[in-house]
Amino acid sequence: MPGNGGSTSVTRSTLRQQIADALRDEVLAGRLKPGQAFTVKQIADQYGVSATPVREALVDLSAQGLLDSDQHRGFKVHQFSVADYRSMVEARALVVDGAFRRASGRGTLMDAQAMLSVRRRAEEAARAARAGDLDILIGYDIRFWRELSQIVENPYIIDFLHKLCVQAWVFAVPYLRADPRLRDWLWAGHEDVVHAVARGDEKSVRAEIRAYNDHALAWADRLER
Repeated sequence: MPGNGGSTSVTRSTLRQQIADALRDEVLAGRLKPGQAFTVKQIADQYGVSATPVREALVDLSAQGLLDSDQHRGFKVHQFSVADYRSMVEARALVVDGAFRRASGRGTLMDAQAMLSVRRRAEEAARAARAGDLDILIGYDIRFWRELSQIVENPYIIDFLHKLCVQAWVFAVPYLRADPRLRDWLWAGHEDVVHAVARGDEKSVRAEIRAYNDHALAWADRLER
């Protein structure tokens, strides 16, 4: 019956997304490491599901640049280089700077309700960064930037920035977890960005985000040394 077919499609789509989200979390947590290989069957067995939604989820993650696919060997976690990371930061800087210049022409950068949610994310992210709690920080940081990017009112830019944010964390996680100076390199300026946004001060927002990017590039310099 048509109704049953539609329900099956929705269920499979939901399962596909759940698996993709779970695997992304595994990568961000460092449990799936750069270069680590696996097959569709291994993941299907791990989650107790059929191969189809797993294959679709892995293809989705490959399209996001998080996995590499090999038709005969399965998939492996993509291994980003320091040069890749620098390019991510540069791309983010160029897009965000232009986006905020454009958004400033509207007057108010963000409405009160959206601002409340972003402020909560900022507080939690900054608290986790200061405490050196990487696991908590990653989730709040990704949600913070995703919600803040709503300012630009352009879904293509929002998705692009979200993709860069996740990729940057995928690169950074293995290095940060092994770094005894972890807390020194966790950026905690989320609240400063929010305060500038709340004031509608586009120049200050851009200055805070430049500081964020400079912090990331300084960390990349340290990795290269």
